[in-house]
Amino acid sequence: MATLKELRDERLRKLNDLKELGIDPYPSQTNRSHTLGSIRNNFDELENHEVTVVGRVINIRKFGKIAFIVIRDQTGQLQLFLSPEKMSGLDAPKSQLGFEQISLLDIGDFIEAYGKVIKTQTGEISIEISNLRLLSKSLRPMPLAQEGFTNKEERLRRRYVDMNVNLDVRDRFIRRSKFWEATREFLNKEGFTEINTPVLEHTTGGADANPFVTHMDALDQDFYLRISHELPLKRLLGAGFEKVYDIGPRFRNENYSEEHLPEHMAMEWYWAYANWRQGMNLMSSMFRSVAEQTFSKLQFKIHGLDVDLSKEWEDLDYSEVIKKHYNLDISTCSLEEVKEALKNNNLEVGDVENKARGIDKLWKNIRKTIAGPVWLVNTPTFISPLSKINPDRPDTVQRFQAVIGGTEVGNGFSELNDPVEQLNRFMHQQEMRDKGDNEAMMLDIDYIEMLEYGMPPACGWGYSERVFWLLEGVSAREGVPFPHLKKDTDEITKSLYPNVKFE
Repeated sequence: MATLKELRDERLRKLNDLKELGIDPYPSQTNRSHTLGSIRNNFDELENHEVTVVGRVINIRKFGKIAFIVIRDQTGQLQLFLSPEKMSGLDAPKSQLGFEQISLLDIGDFIEAYGKVIKTQTGEISIEISNLRLLSKSLRPMPLAQEGFTNKEERLRRRYVDMNVNLDVRDRFIRRSKFWEATREFLNKEGFTEINTPVLEHTTGGADANPFVTHMDALDQDFYLRISHELPLKRLLGAGFEKVYDIGPRFRNENYSEEHLPEHMAMEWYWAYANWRQGMNLMSSMFRSVAEQTFSKLQFKIHGLDVDLSKEWEDLDYSEVIKKHYNLDISTCSLEEVKEALKNNNLEVGDVENKARGIDKLWKNIRKTIAGPVWLVNTPTFISPLSKINPDRPDTVQRFQAVIGGTEVGNGFSELNDPVEQLNRFMHQQEMRDKGDNEAMMLDIDYIEMLEYGMPPACGWGYSERVFWLLEGVSAREGVPFPHLKKDTDEITKSLYPNVKFE
């Protein structure tokens, strides 16, 4: 079997032969009258009509005086039928190939073909080619689909190859796009306004997470990459907006997992004059709408659990579920009692700095068994510093967390708008940071000032593309087009570029 270097050298030879013929192997202009999918879907109307198509070569077969080339575009694939009697000859200024130059083509090249829509004797919808142009010469062979391209590290590093060989991966990201399109469409219909907020912040907040830090030369100051959209969007409520949302990236400087990436897409909305119960009703409808538009179904198998999003959502009381599973009263128990419960359930104890972190671990151990959809409600105040206190139970807040397939897939709150209370909670969070909890929230005095000018009562909600990964049934890295990986250059690549200096 030929090595990659030998195959590449052969393609470089063909590239040189094309240039010697006067052909530009990478012309800037192309024309297309029809996609390949539209020709297949409308054959009866297009039969015997002249069309121009473009695509990547995925198969070449030559039999004496005839040849067949299969090309693919984003809509599908189609066969081209070539013969010297029907084809125009070489026209180098137009990058046009004659029948004799077909041998200079390779699988992976991009071409433009003009000809008549026909069916071959075998009944295959095809195009009988009159003119053939080279659009882009490929120098590396694409792995053959039948050979598979399954090495995970290789697939994630060369995702552009993965999507060519494994078309289901490409289809996944079409669904990912539909997921965000459906999210945006639902909110727009509900009267929300999309407003993009800054990624760089002097003080970052809205979540328990360790931020990335960068430096802005123009101001000679450090900035944080946002960990949440929350505080800028709530400033917009203070500015007079009543329904706002933002969709965009956020950054949390933490480890990878099956459900987490340091960089990921997320959405948050904020709704003035609404409370958490109104938010639950809105999100129950939104989950159904987005799932239906993205996946055309509401029933899913997730982590071995049967999930039916057409069902009515149930409430699950935070304190009651912890009491039932661990016999702990979360309002009165001590940190030592929490650590003991963690130990008794074979959960990690070493990095638990405070009671809130420990109870959160206990809850997550329960969560993985819950199919849902359910709302986790009545969260303790000390776990949710930005939420409004529940008047009926002052030790809890008006927070609602969505649990689907054993995973938490979003958070909502009746937002705290009391500036004095918010400052007190920020001060408590700052004390936690001072004691070494890098994920505790920062004190944002500008946000406190905004609250002092006045912010209406409001409900807020946020979810990330983890919802998509969960319903799609893939891990976080498989769920994004280009996941971050540790930089590495393989020895084959280094050998192909001897004049390049690699770190």
